[in-house]
Amino acid sequence: MAQRVLFISQEVTPYLPETEISTISRNLPQGIQERGKEIRTFMPRYGLVNERRNQLHEVIRLSGMNLIIDDTDHPLIIKVASIQSARMQVYFIDNDDYFQRKFIFTDAEGNEFPDNDERSIFFCRGVLETVKKLRWIPDVVHCHGWFAALTALYIKRAYKDDPCFANAKIVLSVYDNDYKVPFESNFADLVKMDGITESDLSEVIGKEISCEDLYKFVIDFCDGVIQGSESVNQNVMDYARAKGMPVLDHQPADVYIDKFNEFYDLVWETANNK
Repeated sequence: MAQRVLFISQEVTPYLPETEISTISRNLPQGIQERGKEIRTFMPRYGLVNERRNQLHEVIRLSGMNLIIDDTDHPLIIKVASIQSARMQVYFIDNDDYFQRKFIFTDAEGNEFPDNDERSIFFCRGVLETVKKLRWIPDVVHCHGWFAALTALYIKRAYKDDPCFANAKIVLSVYDNDYKVPFESNFADLVKMDGITESDLSEVIGKEISCEDLYKFVIDFCDGVIQGSESVNQNVMDYARAKGMPVLDHQPADVYIDKFNEFYDLVWETANNK
């Protein structure tokens, strides 16, 4: 049975406006904690997160590392805040290059940022490096949305021998908030790091990557998939089912916490019995 669940989400309320993802990412960790599991929650520290109102503060002992993406060093800054009513902390991945802007994925005119692929890579790697420093060993890692999805690749390949992640099972929630502009054809070069081979990247090398492509790519490294929105790309869900892994259909708001909790245990047991 899974005892520790790591939540990685592109947005969490009250730090960002209420959306389907941000609401689930706020209520689910609290609910799972109340059901007896230990939890940790991570999100990016976008520029529109009000640090003063939400009482964010930097965790100096966790900050100070640089992550190299596309041959450039990017400082990793870790901040934390507490949701007192839930007795729950939220960790924030911050970097001036990627998250200082006052928007999430698009500019004021609605144009998607051309470096959203790099921002996603930095976020996913930043979470894993921080969890290593915390010396906190998750049983299940639940990634919410495409922005957190690459975590599956990194855990199963680059961090597969790390004691923190060697036994972690990956659950991915697929939502209906796909990005529209495909990532550029250098995507595989940006993603690659020690432990990730050309064979691992064969489906994305030299290709522009749509959101459907990204989901299918990372599902190959997952242990279970959840349909997070009522309406999602069914090609993605069909791909997960064809892989033979546990798949959970969309769940109503009044039952999803219990259903997800049961699903974590199912994924844990299924993966360990392979």
